[in-house]
Amino acid sequence: METKQILETIRMIEEEKLDIRTITMGISLLDCIDADGNKARQKIYDKITRLAENLVKTGEAIESEFGIPIIHKRISVTPIALVAGATDDKNYAAFARTLDEAAKTTGVNFIGGFSALVQKGYHKGDHLLIQSIPEALASTERVCSSVNVGSTRSGINMDAVREMGEIVKKKRPK
Repeated sequence: METKQILETIRMIEEEKLDIRTITMGISLLDCIDADGNKARQKIYDKITRLAENLVKTGEAIESEFGIPIIHKRISVTPIALVAGATDDKNYAAFARTLDEAAKTTGVNFIGGFSALVQKGYHKGDHLLIQSIPEALASTERVCSSVNVGSTRSGINMDAVREMGEIVKKKRPK
């Protein structure tokens, strides 16, 4: 880099608060599917902590090398409704707590994937995940949840919109 470019970068960092908002590691959990919820959660925890073991350290090395702060280091996983749907569990909050523990172990700011994709309709795991959201979010610190209720191609699943409205209004468990 030329001196002019270096000085311009420093100016942007200091005056314009230049940063990298987020780096994300995507992890497929499809190979963690198991009919036994406890076994599935252990596989999930083991896989995330193994693959993302150096994510934060790598992010910090990038920050140091380029001199640009990275605000969030996060993990995104396969929608849990797909993985947990193979179990006989009736509440998926334990899956959220597993994700939270893996996030804490790896040191990331947050982990996304306590999610369901219902724009084309429901599957068994989707309803259970949606019903588990209040408890899951109340009992975790770093878990992000989402429910995709529509898309340009599929339209909007109005049953899912109604259910999500009820869940959002539901009081969180004590």
